[in-house]
Amino acid sequence: MTEQSPRKRVRTRHFQNAKEQGIPIVGLTSYEQLSAAIFDAADIDFLLVGDSAGNNVFGDETTLAVTVDQLIPLTRAVARAVSRALVIADMPFGSYEGGPDDALHTAVRFMKESYAHAVKLEGGVRSAPQIRRIVDAGIPVMGHIGFTPQSEHGLGGHIIQGRGAGAEQLLADAHAVEDAGAFAVVLEMVPSDIAGRITKELRIPTIGVGAGPQVDGQLMVWTDFAGFSIGRVPRFVKQYANLSQVLGDAVGAYRADVASGAYPAPEHEYEG
Repeated sequence: MTEQSPRKRVRTRHFQNAKEQGIPIVGLTSYEQLSAAIFDAADIDFLLVGDSAGNNVFGDETTLAVTVDQLIPLTRAVARAVSRALVIADMPFGSYEGGPDDALHTAVRFMKESYAHAVKLEGGVRSAPQIRRIVDAGIPVMGHIGFTPQSEHGLGGHIIQGRGAGAEQLLADAHAVEDAGAFAVVLEMVPSDIAGRITKELRIPTIGVGAGPQVDGQLMVWTDFAGFSIGRVPRFVKQYANLSQVLGDAVGAYRADVASGAYPAPEHEYEG
């Protein structure tokens, strides 16, 4: 997204401008200040403080156990570290399913306590009332449909969404999110052709997570794209580095230097 000055804050209106001008939108997750500052300096358009922190920060098998109280300090750290990127806080499972008022309460907490610029929540038709309530209060919302990790048990696991008869439901979810006032919608793990159809039908931008190239932007979990994850890497991920190997090599070299007495060397000492 290059239509505004590199150091000017990305706003939700820039997402709409990017879609209209055919400029790809680029997003990554982030969970702390160090990665956030690096991504911001590289002109990443938006940073999602995702409930994927459950897998990548807290060591959980799923995102379901993540709480608002856990995500608020992570979001605050990311927001403080950036000067350009739009920072979006993920609303975790259980923080909005109770209805519109429940959802608004959570969204307000994120805006007041974490300095987020927007929030994201999962679900299409079923979450439209919550999205509308939050947007009516002046808080920008990014939707999320297709495979929704918070519903993985109900969906039967990590299963591609929108195939066959499921395509019409996915379309209905996309339009419900747009009609409720979301400024953008994530399409996760859906066939490329249906993602392209949704992108053409919607006025708001679509952000793909395993949705192919026919969308308005892309989002990846940073530990996946940088080779810093443990376990299975999703099919849609392209790894641009192998940070696990780099860090492992560095730790091994440090340990060897300490064991041999090579570290600390004279240049690392203070004189009396």
